[in-house]
Amino acid sequence: MPASFETSRAAFEDYILLERGQSKNTAGAYRRGLELWRNYCDESGLDPMKVEQESLSTFIAFLRDEGRASSSIQLIAAGLRSWVRYRVLNGELPPDTWIPVLPAKTKKLPKILTEGEIQRILAACDGDSYFDCRDRTALLTLANCGVRASELCGLKISSLNLDDKSMVVFGKGSKERYVPFAEDLKEQLELYLKKRLEFLHGDTEEKTLFLSSRREPLSRVDLWKIVQKRGGMAHIPEERLFPHVLRHSLATHMLRRGMDMRTLQEFLGHSSIATTEKYLHFDLELRDVYDRSHPRA
Repeated sequence: MPASFETSRAAFEDYILLERGQSKNTAGAYRRGLELWRNYCDESGLDPMKVEQESLSTFIAFLRDEGRASSSIQLIAAGLRSWVRYRVLNGELPPDTWIPVLPAKTKKLPKILTEGEIQRILAACDGDSYFDCRDRTALLTLANCGVRASELCGLKISSLNLDDKSMVVFGKGSKERYVPFAEDLKEQLELYLKKRLEFLHGDTEEKTLFLSSRREPLSRVDLWKIVQKRGGMAHIPEERLFPHVLRHSLATHMLRRGMDMRTLQEFLGHSSIATTEKYLHFDLELRDVYDRSHPRA
């Protein structure tokens, strides 16, 4: 006797958790997606046990009409795809069963800040306290070196070479790279190191460069709060206030000023040139919008 939808769905969830070793969050997301599929089929007079190209396409269109995010639709479709594959593997469906094709991912171009907005954020850190100096130094490091949030939080004092105006960064996969920086960051780091020593009352044991109010290494959440706080003071829209936006912005600005893609790839620590090329796509789109919109273009 063929398995019912509920029986097959429950068995699939056990398979995802116990055999595939997926997280409860993933299993739960797949379960909710399959329930949406069943409800859609019930309302449309379709058999939920038959996932066909036409019915999947109309289901995805229905989800889009509901206003669901493309990432959510991708996850729902991935759950349906995995469920069909499981049923083939389990002998519920013949080996030549059509396997659903996932919808194309929507390419998201990075949000960026203008050079003027970055200066406003840095100006929002003006003050004499350790925290004012720390925030300005951390943000200037992001804007100057394009490091990731985790890379900045992991910086040690020994990472810096002020004479050479460079730092050694440990990126994804523990890959080490050399990052140069400008004179303004060198001067800011020199000022910060003095403030930091005062903040620690002369203690030289702590080697992490950026410290929280608890005198512990700055976390990524701490850094996110700094960007939110100083960006808010500079009246920058909240949706463009996250640490990675400074990395995006620097990459785009350097590309506009003539840096070649291979050098930018090395500077940012991208393992693939394809990751770096998204900035070129962004710049070309900006050029196109400018040409179509500016009265003197």
